[in-house]
Amino acid sequence: MSKLRLSIAVGDYDRNRPLIDGRLQIDGVDPVFMALSPEEMFFRAFRHQDFDISEVSFASQVLSIAQNRSQYQALPIFLSRAFRHSAIYIRTDKGITSPEKLKGKKIGIAEYQLSANVWARALLEDEYGVKPSDINWVRGGMNSAGRPEKLAFNLPSDVMITPAPEGKSLNDLLISGEIDGFIGPRSPKCYDDHHPDIDRLFGNTVKTASAYWKKTGIFPIMHLLGVRRSLLEAHPFLAGALMKAFSASKAMAEELLSDTSATKVTMPFVEDHLREARALMGNNFWSYGIAGNETTIEAFLDHHHRQGLSERRVTMEELFPKNALESYSL
Repeated sequence: MSKLRLSIAVGDYDRNRPLIDGRLQIDGVDPVFMALSPEEMFFRAFRHQDFDISEVSFASQVLSIAQNRSQYQALPIFLSRAFRHSAIYIRTDKGITSPEKLKGKKIGIAEYQLSANVWARALLEDEYGVKPSDINWVRGGMNSAGRPEKLAFNLPSDVMITPAPEGKSLNDLLISGEIDGFIGPRSPKCYDDHHPDIDRLFGNTVKTASAYWKKTGIFPIMHLLGVRRSLLEAHPFLAGALMKAFSASKAMAEELLSDTSATKVTMPFVEDHLREARALMGNNFWSYGIAGNETTIEAFLDHHHRQGLSERRVTMEELFPKNALESYSL
């Protein structure tokens, strides 16, 4: 029997590389891997369904399910996770001395529906009492003018979003002081260029995020793996095969990361950071599958609905297929 020839778009992360470079195989699949940026993957997947299998935005996937137009079935393979305390940037000359001071400010966003922005708004509301309706949102391209939302949606009437002026990027507006801050998964160029008036809201993001983890048990999920629904219906084995392969790939990356003979990441103190992360969050801190991730998933689904992105509250059972909610054991 011949294998399925399938296109697979994922990010070029250590946890994916054993699959991308062929060290590991996916049962029954002859893959054509494409290592792409999140922006390209998500736009092409949600707008045009370009791939058989694709890394997908958690937020956009939930939005598409709530609107009953989801073309991909998500699997609990969490290809990107990050604490988003480091995603909030401010102008230091605008009197924003604490998260509460964001109320009434103009904050730039590339897309309201970005998963990073859902999580940032969630922590601002839960931990500091700053609701989405308390902020004046300005939407536009980060470093170049213009950027559409991947999927259309209707927000509650009390959430105000205005477009950036034509021809201006959010980076331009941040430099000129026309907006007071920015929230997003990528840092704005002016921050990377060490602009003297641009900084992160939280000075010590590791300390703040660690306290958040201890309090909530939430390690935010950004991206899932999506499989074309028609493909999964025709070949049900794919869900289990992908869970098995991507879990094995991540395990290989984690084993290599622990090998102190030669650092696998181009950064000093990797072994020390890894030890600290395990001391804080346990050895299996980046787990795939439902077990152990229920709190994080349910929190996201709650906030996605409360923030007005999904008109109804999507359930765990809608999000993942039944054969991804359980696995065999020996």
